[in-house]
Amino acid sequence: MVHCALPPGSVSKPVSHRTVEEVWYFLSGRGQVWRKSGDDEVVTDVEPGVSLTIETGTHFQFRNTSPDEALCFIITTMPPWPGPDEAYAVPGCWATDTI
Repeated sequence: MVHCALPPGSVSKPVSHRTVEEVWYFLSGRGQVWRKSGDDEVVTDVEPGVSLTIETGTHFQFRNTSPDEALCFIITTMPPWPGPDEAYAVPGCWATDTI
């Protein structure tokens, strides 16, 4: 289990997981989560009290749409996170600032 906080206006890098599944529960802020599995693609608006799942192999990305509040949520990973090679980059929905 981990606590995630994305600053206002920020966008995550798009990734997928090799072997784990996740459940996310949003605590504060507002944002959107993009998920793509095969031909199915959805963008979900998130706010406090919303929960969603990231199934193994799903491409996903999230962004904070709040101008002044962090997007905060709890992530539970099943099975436990196996290490740094678990997540891999995929094409995403939104542009990110990368240096």
